[in-house]
Order: sequence, then structure tokens, then C-alpha cells
Amino acid sequence: MSGAVILDTKMQKGGEINLPERYKDINQHNLYLYVKFYLASFRNNCAMAKTRSEVSGGGKKPWRQKGGGRARAGSITSPVFVGGGVAHGPSNNRNYNVKINKKQKKLALEYALFEKAQSGKLYAIDKIEVVSGKTKDAMSMFKALNERDTLFIAEAMTKDTALAFRNLKSCYLVNEAELNAYLIAAYRSVVIEKSILEKIIKEG
Repeated sequence: MSGAVILDTKMQKGGEINLPERYKDINQHNLYLYVKFYLASFRNNCAMAKTRSEVSGGGKKPWRQKGGGRARAGSITSPVFVGGGVAHGPSNNRNYNVKINKKQKKLALEYALFEKAQSGKLYAIDKIEVVSGKTKDAMSMFKALNERDTLFIAEAMTKDTALAFRNLKSCYLVNEAELNAYLIAAYRSVVIEKSILEKIIKEG
């Protein structure tokens, strides 16, 4: 299977929307690079330990060089002393940013969609909407798919629809602006509105 399975309003499977043939030739390394870029953007670079030059004090030599029967020491900020600096400790000067260009982002998204289609886990529906705003109605949509977990992608979600999906642990609802390759790859199945899928195919 190389397309998105079409669902009706009752979440019953119907026809299929074929994905472009060129999706088969996309290298999966593009998805790897995007996942690496996406996860790196969430890293909070806050680990920090002071080196011996940053610890306060240490202006005076702790004891004279010879005659004390102890090893020589030049500063109490040395890592060998309690309260001294840390040798080779973490620094918040480290840069975790990963660069990726627009073309690779696009290819990663297309490959993620193709991968889901290959496993028969990509579904297309006219509209994702829960008018009642009730969680049980959103749960009914999810259960009808008979999947372990599902990503729902709506073009513009209403407040009621967002409330209905908010407390479901096995579902995640995002709008078109939040769509990315990482989310598609992270979930077992994907339900996307036809208008969004057609736009992605057209832009390709």
C-alpha cells in the first residue's frame, strides 16, 4: 500500500489517495536528520560547573611550599580541595543546535508520510471535528480506528474539538501549522484531513 486510506464520517475505510511515486526514492536519512534537529531544539543547556578560575578566593597560597610535610598547594580553588573548582565539568557554553535546510525538512515530512502509508497507517478524512466537545465522542473516533495511538491533524481545530481530544492519552490533535515529520514518525497511525494532504502533495 502506497497511499492514504480514505475514512468516512463513521471512520469506516473506503478508497485511497495515492502518494507521488517519487516518495519511494526519498532517503530515510532526511527523517533522521530532522528528528535530530527537532529533539535538539528542546535541549535546555543549563548544566554548569565552575572551574578553578571561576571559584571565588584562592588569592593566597594555603601553606608554605616546604617543611609542612604535606603536598605543595598553590590555591584552595584547585579541584583537589573541597569547595574548589570542578575539573572537566559541564559547561553551558556548549551548542546543541543542529542545522537543517528547508528542502530536507520537506523531504523528511514526505518520507514520514510514505512510511506510514506503506504500513497502512495513514488515513485521510474530510474533517476532524467533535461538535459536542465531549471526550467520549473523541474516544469513539479513536476506538473506531482500532489503533494503539493516533495523531490527528486538522486544518483549523475548533475550541470544542480541542477540548474533546485534550485528555486522551493515546491521541494527539494538532493543527496544520504544528505538523512536522517527527510527530508523524512518533505515532503508530496518522489521521489527516484531505485538504492538508492534498496541499502537501501539490506543493511537492
